[in-house]
Amino acid sequence: MRWTKNWPRSSVSKEGKIYFASDFHLGAPDHDSSLERERKIVRWLKSIENDCRELFLLGDLFDFWFEYREAVPKGFVRLLGKLGEMSDSGIPIHFFGGNHDIWTYGYFEKELGIKVYKKPLVVELQGKKCYLAHGDGLGPGDWDYKFLKKVFNNGFFQWLFARIHPNTGLAAGNYFSSRSRNAHSDGGAEFHDQGEYLTQYCQELLKKEHFAYFVFGHRHLPLQVELSDDSTYFNLGDMIGYNTYGVMENGEFRIDHFEKDPSDRFLIKSTNRLE
Repeated sequence: MRWTKNWPRSSVSKEGKIYFASDFHLGAPDHDSSLERERKIVRWLKSIENDCRELFLLGDLFDFWFEYREAVPKGFVRLLGKLGEMSDSGIPIHFFGGNHDIWTYGYFEKELGIKVYKKPLVVELQGKKCYLAHGDGLGPGDWDYKFLKKVFNNGFFQWLFARIHPNTGLAAGNYFSSRSRNAHSDGGAEFHDQGEYLTQYCQELLKKEHFAYFVFGHRHLPLQVELSDDSTYFNLGDMIGYNTYGVMENGEFRIDHFEKDPSDRFLIKSTNRLE
């Protein structure tokens, strides 16, 4: 992997706060619980909008999302409306497609003014060089999924899927998305310490180039892993059970909780330095 030194630089000053969140999985496991979660997420967005200078959403906001030329999945109007309102107020919003919602084709940009990324982003935020991504398909192993991801990202496959009527296509997508989520529910949220594939991925990148912060979603675990004296990997957790999100203020990154009693707050801290 090669990077140039001309990475994007944020216009946000050190006085502003930058917020990060991922893994809402709206639409799952059923309408009522998803709607309750959506209302909670909108409350969170309302709580941060006065001091939010930039917002990064690192994927899997929806349990399944596929945009047809003239149709998008129904629902999620509270979240989409709030994001549109924040975008209209001048807050830059960035969305990274996750493994459940990679099939976006302009709706977020055109209707909501949100910038969409389908690859990892290297960006300077508040003077700190950061590496941002959803986190799926990175690191060693998991070749079956990596092959499947290539298929899902293939333009011909996407064209074929778009030929299916939305009623059938979205129903099938929701079905297989729920099967994928359930298949990984037993071990997907366990911390593997030295075996964490995203930690290993960060370590490999650090051998070539320095980053102050690596920020990912996907693991559904709020993590803070010290990689060196001046490099840390953070995982955002989720807004399903942990209610966690990231905040960057004055160049310092931290994981915070929303509507969680102090006794119920959760963050795994680990040290996994390069030898």
